[in-house]
Amino acid sequence: MTDHQRPGPVVTEENEFFWTAGADGRLRVAECGSCAALIHPPQPVCRYCRGHDIGVRTVSGHATLIGFTVNHRFALPGLPAPYVVAQVALEEDPRVRLTTNAVQCAPDELELGMRMEVVFEPVEDAWLPLFRPARDRPATDPLPLAEVDTRQLARRVRPMVTTEKFEDKVAITGIGMSEIGRRLMVPPVSLTVQACERAIADAGLTVDDIDGLATYPGPAAYGGFGEGGVTALESALGLEPTWYNGGGETFGPGGSLISAMLAVAGGLARHVLCFRTVWETSYGELVRRGRIAQDPPRQLDGWMKPFGAISAAHTLAQNAQRHFHRYGTTRETLGWIALNQRANAALNPTAVYRDPMTMDDYLGARPITTPFGLYDCDVPCDGAVAVIVSAVDAARDLAQPPVFVEAVGTQILERLEWDQSTLTHEPQVLGQSAHLWSRTALRPEDVDVAELYDGFTFNCLSWLEGLGFCGIGEAKDFLDGGKNIARDGVLPLNTHGGQLSHGRTHGMGLVHEAITQLRGAAGARQIPGARVAVASSGGLTPSGVILFRADG
Repeated sequence: MTDHQRPGPVVTEENEFFWTAGADGRLRVAECGSCAALIHPPQPVCRYCRGHDIGVRTVSGHATLIGFTVNHRFALPGLPAPYVVAQVALEEDPRVRLTTNAVQCAPDELELGMRMEVVFEPVEDAWLPLFRPARDRPATDPLPLAEVDTRQLARRVRPMVTTEKFEDKVAITGIGMSEIGRRLMVPPVSLTVQACERAIADAGLTVDDIDGLATYPGPAAYGGFGEGGVTALESALGLEPTWYNGGGETFGPGGSLISAMLAVAGGLARHVLCFRTVWETSYGELVRRGRIAQDPPRQLDGWMKPFGAISAAHTLAQNAQRHFHRYGTTRETLGWIALNQRANAALNPTAVYRDPMTMDDYLGARPITTPFGLYDCDVPCDGAVAVIVSAVDAARDLAQPPVFVEAVGTQILERLEWDQSTLTHEPQVLGQSAHLWSRTALRPEDVDVAELYDGFTFNCLSWLEGLGFCGIGEAKDFLDGGKNIARDGVLPLNTHGGQLSHGRTHGMGLVHEAITQLRGAAGARQIPGARVAVASSGGLTPSGVILFRADG
């Protein structure tokens, strides 16, 4: 591969038929021999009829353009910005969507619903299926609908298995946060220890009282987006946990909390220390200095990365575009979320960004990947947050008033693959939201403060609609002017500044703020009389949402 050639995909025995189809100029997709459904990504079983007769079908190569974003921020070797990441739905089965690049046209020529046709580009031992506007250029068609209407997802929520709720057996008893900042140049385990020691002291416990540990995502090559995991913390503090848990396949960043609740409710532990540590900015600086090696990728795994869709932003930008198209949402709609978070951050001394921001500032910021600009994206930072989950019978004897868990929402109702999932919202929001309300008699109007995941402004909009604070497609009216989500509005939102201004503590910072508000300890940003709070984390990956209530 030369320096000017883009990296190719990882070709395996299972996907070779797809990546090498371009050798004869024909697009090929897995097909179920029993029901004729197209299956993508390829699987050994059909998700629709559960049949095992899976073969390969040659398709026409025509598709409908269902999304595109002009990437300005990210780049790959041989694929410099700007370039267009697109999603197309195959004409033979619109349930199958391919992430691709739109080529042989200017971005302003593209229009949702446009008919596209495949062209292939050879890269290493593969042929990338790219798409250009079809030569006949017919009139655009309506976008294909999602497999399940977003308004109908709640009907698929499984009923509670038992009237006895594990949530009633646990409480949040301690919280702690390390220093938060950009390029702190502090080892991640040091940040973890600082946050955990503060949480233990906050609860009035000792290190020896901790008999459980939980984290997300744990140790792996996450590029500064993870820490040493449970093993590193146990080694540092000399703990002897009776239970521990860590990993990426859980209910988003809040998954460590929910798994801890289950462990406490099941009697495996009484005080579980949950933590989340990031050190993205220091990691990036060390790479820049040559202290950490970061070799350019020679091959890219997955079905999206070979096309330069290397960030969650590329998926969410297209979902936002479809929300704009279907519901009349605008960039200003998203802007009110960014402005609200910045106004709240001005009252929080730990926030990374506290300077005032106007709508003109927001709209004029440099583009990242359309329609997202700089202020649609959360702030990479270094920091750690820790939360202690305790048995409810032990909670009232500790230093802080306990905060109780009313309900959690975790059920997966949407496709997990990013580009095959929900079309007009952040994937893994709608199902979890519907599940939450099935486990409590409380309703959205009972919530006093909402701490909703805002890795991007559109994440936050998706949670607002998914949780029922406004109807599906109604965020534009709800957010107009930002009054409804202000600290004195009907739903105070992300009162500490959110990840957009406080810093990307990846969901656990939202939990920390929810507990702080319910304790009445938020100082200048305190919401008077806050008794019920909701905090969400994740999305795109399986996510989770938790409803908390104050004591009494």
